[in-house]
Amino acid sequence: MKKNYPLLNLMLEDMNKQNELYKPTTFWEYGSSLIIDELEKNDIKDFRNLTITRSFFVPGYSAVEYLANRAKFDVTIDEFDKNVTDKRFTTRLQRLFTGETSAFNDYRVLQASNIDKKPYIDAVSESNIGNPIEQVTFKGRNFSRSFLNYLLGLSFLKKTVDTSDIKTIMEIGGGFGTLGEILLKDKRNDVFYINADIPPVGFVSSYYLQEVFGKEKIANYQDTKDLENLDIEKLRNQYDALNICSWQVPKLKGKIDLFVNFISFQEMEPDIVQNYCKYIDKLEPKYILLRNILEGKRVQSKDYMAGVKEPILGDDYNIFLPNYELIKVDSGIFGFVTEDGFHSQLRLYKRA
Repeated sequence: MKKNYPLLNLMLEDMNKQNELYKPTTFWEYGSSLIIDELEKNDIKDFRNLTITRSFFVPGYSAVEYLANRAKFDVTIDEFDKNVTDKRFTTRLQRLFTGETSAFNDYRVLQASNIDKKPYIDAVSESNIGNPIEQVTFKGRNFSRSFLNYLLGLSFLKKTVDTSDIKTIMEIGGGFGTLGEILLKDKRNDVFYINADIPPVGFVSSYYLQEVFGKEKIANYQDTKDLENLDIEKLRNQYDALNICSWQVPKLKGKIDLFVNFISFQEMEPDIVQNYCKYIDKLEPKYILLRNILEGKRVQSKDYMAGVKEPILGDDYNIFLPNYELIKVDSGIFGFVTEDGFHSQLRLYKRA
């Protein structure tokens, strides 16, 4: 790459030497090259307002097209305004376009459901690192869709099981680092966070968390790449969080309390996910919290490149996790049902 991203270059070079099980599959093979090109043309300081990143790992409530060209949509709002006497309806339409209505609905569920116990999430507010183009503020706290997705997932977890002894939390495919930010910002949580991902997304999450918490507290790939084993307890004494690459997952030694995957497993092929689940099982988390589309992600085609070869369905995890029991499922309150009838479902497993 031409830009001065030595860490990203190192990650990409090392990834090329790895087993296919730890490289991007159909969906991310397509997406990664687009993201790298976009980072090359722009600055990582703006990663949360770039078109491609927002399409792949910076989710939003409003349409990508609306944020890219608000003036075009304002014409519709102006025409609507001319035809209604009650101007509150114009405000509702504006909030629908910006995504604020959907964000506030999720915020209301969060406020109504959160329990005052670990992990504490009642005061956390999202940073503006990455210059987000879509971020809402309720009662002085900042939220994005990614932020509220994870907050709802944690609230769902706390309402279902005892989370008081959860201290080590691992995630695969953690986007730009949202879960880590939520957990680490409240010192009462006293957690150690591990995120494993492929470049370029793993590079971005390292950048984000180091900008939020400081480089000395967040280990990136450069800090751990030469270690033969990643001793979780030893590294916990050195850092607040680890950002590792996908091929380092087999090097993790020790135990975790909770494993989380939101969305990214459904963007992989089944053999890749099953391989990761094998290593997760060795770490013996008490709970596994997943967000997945029940019906599976769309299959890739000439007309839809951002798809997979073989979708992972919700019940596939029951096979991938033979030592775990599914104890709670939700898509109507903490998850959601899409306008075209797909179920974004939270699935909570407990070690049998």
